[in-house]
Amino acid sequence: MARWSAIPLRLIVGYGFMQHGFAKLSRGPGMFAAVLQGMGVPAPHLMAWLTVLTELLGGLAVLLGAFVAIVSLPMTAVLLMAMFKVHLPYGFSSIKLLAVTATGAKFGPVGYEVVLLYIACLAALAIGGSGPFAIDGLVRKRFAARTNTSRIPAAAVR
Repeated sequence: MARWSAIPLRLIVGYGFMQHGFAKLSRGPGMFAAVLQGMGVPAPHLMAWLTVLTELLGGLAVLLGAFVAIVSLPMTAVLLMAMFKVHLPYGFSSIKLLAVTATGAKFGPVGYEVVLLYIACLAALAIGGSGPFAIDGLVRKRFAARTNTSRIPAAAVR
């Protein structure tokens, strides 16, 4: 059963990253670049596009279980930047209930809890593997098949 645990991690992390990327893209990367510039991030337009592409392509790769160990590195960099530049001043908790009104609950700024959860999920996938139904597994099987057939002595192939 343990090998199946990677699937829900891949689905939620991949989907979550892609949603954040689509949100930035739908508002326009220029809008996100303005936010980055306001925070003092160097080369804000370049960083905005790199972030959007990392979230979209990295999210898709994780969702499909493709090259997870590789894409986890830039994805973690995006998360750490968000944690230190945005979420850190608001503390750990991601839920800060301010009030309950007739229109519903009102929440305060989000802390860095969710960022750490995403990083932990990416680390678990990178270390433990992508699990079943992952492109990484298919690539590994093809590579193993090629390596095993190349070790057969030439006399045995004839």
